[in-house]
Amino acid sequence: MSQHKPLNEQVMVITGASSGIGLCTAILASALGAEVVMVARSGELLEQLSSEINASGGSASFVAADVAERADVDKVVQEVIARHGRIDTWVNDAGVSIYGRLDDVLEADSRRLFDINFWGLVHGSLAALPHLRASGGVLINIGSEASESVLPLQGMYSASKHAVKGFTDNLRVETEQMDSSKVSIVLIQPTAVNTPYSEHAKNYLSREPRLPDPKIDPQQVAEAILEAAQQGGRDIRVGVMATLNISLSRLMPALADKLSHRLVQAQQQGRAPQHPQGTLYQSGGSGRIHGTAKH
Repeated sequence: MSQHKPLNEQVMVITGASSGIGLCTAILASALGAEVVMVARSGELLEQLSSEINASGGSASFVAADVAERADVDKVVQEVIARHGRIDTWVNDAGVSIYGRLDDVLEADSRRLFDINFWGLVHGSLAALPHLRASGGVLINIGSEASESVLPLQGMYSASKHAVKGFTDNLRVETEQMDSSKVSIVLIQPTAVNTPYSEHAKNYLSREPRLPDPKIDPQQVAEAILEAAQQGGRDIRVGVMATLNISLSRLMPALADKLSHRLVQAQQQGRAPQHPQGTLYQSGGSGRIHGTAKH
């Protein structure tokens, strides 16, 4: 028996819903009967995407917001409550990366990344939590295998995902254990996923970046998210490599450090950078679930 409401009885808010995992989750959740609210910076694109979902028989609306701004996130919550009266699942998916050595990346860029990946997730978690307590709902935070392992050339992204895990674990204990709340707080930790992630990253490298193979399909992550929305959970790893890499980092950290050096070349393509500024400061507006990266 499900610990939480079935999807066809849920109001689900998804940040980072204009592409990749967020968009895939929104499409799948709406197809299974959830009332989905899509959140991202690009309002025009969200209007188009939500209209496509509604035309195909789903139920989707949107709120344009920058999760790095707490006032924007509070506005999302207010609009969702005004429209639907409750929030059953909140998914913090919005995120961006930077490719480059840690000593090359400008501090302003690193701070902006943390404003999105970490503080955006904190804003969403804390703004949604009172309403999730009221509904006995689910908070789902998207971490990464990089929450517990080394990812050279994406060091600040990895650091932000370590911070996401630390915040999520502590919030879980305070909410589930100290308060005996019926809210489930779940961390999803995927391996590399075939999304426009690398295309959206800011790039300091001399070559176009990519995620190392093997990559999993975004639908695998979306399915894990939707299962957590009904069953709850704690740490959910998606993809065999996520389990292997996290286990190696825990059990044989020195070896994991040495092996991670192989990722330096595996994260670079053989062509010049295409869009080095990425979407760190501006919306990408791709509206695509899958990436287009080539070797």
